[in-house]
Amino acid sequence: MITLASFQDIPELVNLINSAYRGEGSKQGWTTEADLIGGLRTDYDHLQEIFNDPDTTFLKFIDETDSIIACVRLQKKEDRIYLGMLSVSPKLQAKGIGKQLLTAAEDYARQQNCRAIFMTVFSVRPELVAWYERHGYHKTGETIPFQPNEKFEVVMTQELEFLVLEKKLN
Repeated sequence: MITLASFQDIPELVNLINSAYRGEGSKQGWTTEADLIGGLRTDYDHLQEIFNDPDTTFLKFIDETDSIIACVRLQKKEDRIYLGMLSVSPKLQAKGIGKQLLTAAEDYARQQNCRAIFMTVFSVRPELVAWYERHGYHKTGETIPFQPNEKFEVVMTQELEFLVLEKKLN
């Protein structure tokens, strides 16, 4: 079931997001960044700061035991939604959970009267870019250099940049 996340969910969300992107455990899934970046993706204080933004909403996907197995950050920016931190537990990836969350994010954006959803994806992740393209997103031609969060010790194996992807909504 997909519902709105709350402040009480932050500890579980921190664990989920870090497990989906970084560290050895993330390599069980296909969305890992572990070979590109070492260190934390987020922490409690960082997520609390994000939750305090009145333009930001987190959706969570809970299983039958009420455990959070996936999430996505949605931030309204004028007439568009920025989609970030789409995270699915590595052991549960490639089962359609991410697709369901993406659909819920698009529904949320429409409810907010937004004309589009946009996101950033590492340019060196062609399989992830292709996944989003299969779901209607397209490259805008814009790139943004990756700037690690100063609060986290991050080890990069190479210079990284983001591609900006966007999907127009009806």
